[in-house]
Amino acid sequence: SKELWFFLQSELKKLKSLEGSELQTRIDEFLSDLGHQERSIMTDLYYLSQTDGAGDWREKEAKDLTDLVQRRITYLQNPKDCSKAKKLVCNINKGCGYGCQLHHVVYCFMIAYGTQRTLILESQNWRYATGGWETVFRPVSETCTDRAGSTTGHWSGEAEPLTSFLLPFCSFIPVELIRCLFHGVWSMITMTVVVYVSTFYIFFAHCTGKKNPCVHVRRTDKVGTEAAFHPIEEYMVHVEERFELLARRMHVDKKRVYLATDDPSLLQEAKSKYPNYEFISDNSISWSAGLHNRYTENSLRGVILDIHFLSQADFLVCTFSSQVCRVAYEIMQTLHPDASAYFHSLDDIYYFGGQNAHNQIAIYAHHPRTADEIPMEPGDIIGVAGNHWDGYSKGINRKLGRTGLYPSYKVKEKIETVKYPTYPEADK
Repeated sequence: SKELWFFLQSELKKLKSLEGSELQTRIDEFLSDLGHQERSIMTDLYYLSQTDGAGDWREKEAKDLTDLVQRRITYLQNPKDCSKAKKLVCNINKGCGYGCQLHHVVYCFMIAYGTQRTLILESQNWRYATGGWETVFRPVSETCTDRAGSTTGHWSGEAEPLTSFLLPFCSFIPVELIRCLFHGVWSMITMTVVVYVSTFYIFFAHCTGKKNPCVHVRRTDKVGTEAAFHPIEEYMVHVEERFELLARRMHVDKKRVYLATDDPSLLQEAKSKYPNYEFISDNSISWSAGLHNRYTENSLRGVILDIHFLSQADFLVCTFSSQVCRVAYEIMQTLHPDASAYFHSLDDIYYFGGQNAHNQIAIYAHHPRTADEIPMEPGDIIGVAGNHWDGYSKGINRKLGRTGLYPSYKVKEKIETVKYPTYPEADK
C-alpha cells in the first residue's frame, strides 16, 4: 500500500503540469497502471487468504454452521405430531414477480424459525403454476403441511403484503443476525447479512452446475421506474476486469459469459460488440420473461434456470435493484464461505426487502468540503441509503439528522444480533 501511495502522489503531481491531448493520454496511462497495481494487490490478498490453511478453515467453519442451521430447520419443519405443532401459515401468491415471491418465502422462514413455528406454505393456484410450489420445488415439510390447529390467529400487521411493506417489523429479519451463531467465520465475513439470508435458501433451493462469469441484464418492467437503463458496455467493463484479475492466477483459455436477460435482442448485440467472448444464453428464456409471458409455468422454469446458472458464476455482474439478481447472489453465498468479492452491482448495495434499518458506525471524523457532504465524528450512527461506487456513500447522520455524502472508508457495518431459539432437540 505504501508503494501505491508513492505512485499516486508522483503521477498526480505530474498531471498538474500537463494540458490538452497530452493530459488525456497521460490520464489514460495512469488509470491503466493503477489497474495493474490494484489487480496485483487483490492477487496478493487472495494468496494471503489461503495461507496456512486459512481458506480450508473458513470452508470447514462455514459448512459446520450451515449444517447446524439446516438440522434445526429440518427439525422445526418436521414435527412428530403436526396437529399439536405451532405453525406459521404463509401464502406465496403475491402480486409481484418470482424473485419477490421467493423472498417472501424466505421472510416467512425467518419468522417461523425465530418464533419456533412450523412453516405451512400455501401455494395452490399460484400465478406461476396452478399446482403450486411443489410443481418445481420439494415440499417444505415431509410430515406437516396442514394448517389445522387447536387455535388460530392473524399476523398483527397488514394482511399478506409484499415483503417490502410487511409491518410491523420483526427482530428476526435482516439486518439482525443470530447471536449464538455470530462467531468464528461469520464474524470475519464481509457481508454477514447475506450469509444469514442464504442459510434459509439451502433448505429448499440448493444445486450444482458450471462456473463462468455471469451477467444479468434487466430491461422490462422496472426500467425507468425502480431501476435505470444500463447498456451492455457497463456490465462488460466489470467482466473484463474480472478476467484480467483471473489471468494473474491462471491461464484463461476462453472468455465465456452466461447472459441472463429479459431482452431477446441483447444476445446478438453482445456477440456483435464483443467478438472475443463466448456468450451462453437461451433466448427462449428471454422471450418467456417478457411481460406478456411471464406468469406461466414455462417462464417459471426459465427464471429458475437463469438464477441457478447466475448463482454458479465465478463472478456475477447485475443490478441489486433486481430481485432476481439478489436471489442469485444469496444462493451464490451458499456455495462459498464468503462470496462478497464475487459480484458487482451497477446500482444498489445489497439489501433484503423489508429489512430493518441498515446502519453503519463512523470510525473516522469527516469534515465536509462541499454542501453535499455530511459531518461525522467517530461513533456516529449513519443510516445507509446507498453507495455511489466512487468512494462515497449516501446516508443520514442519525445524531444530526442530516443527509448527504460521506467517504465509504470512514465507516464500518453496525452488526445487530438477536437471541434466537437454539433447538437443542435437533441434535439428539
